[in-house]
Amino acid sequence: MPKMKSHKGAAGRFSVSKKGKVSRRRAGHNHMLEKKSQKRKRRLNTGTSAEPQDEKRLKRLLGVK
Repeated sequence: MPKMKSHKGAAGRFSVSKKGKVSRRRAGHNHMLEKKSQKRKRRLNTGTSAEPQDEKRLKRLLGVK
């Protein structure tokens, strides 16, 4: 049987924790940062977990289970 390969685009954007949650970065923290407030940029800088509806699809792309 051939090996299962991970989707490299998804692998760079998401990671799976030991408990099985999928973590992601927040959108909107890449460009045009001068016009955004410090409070908004700090909020966007933190990571978060992916939505439960998307976890099954993301794990399949990442090659987990």
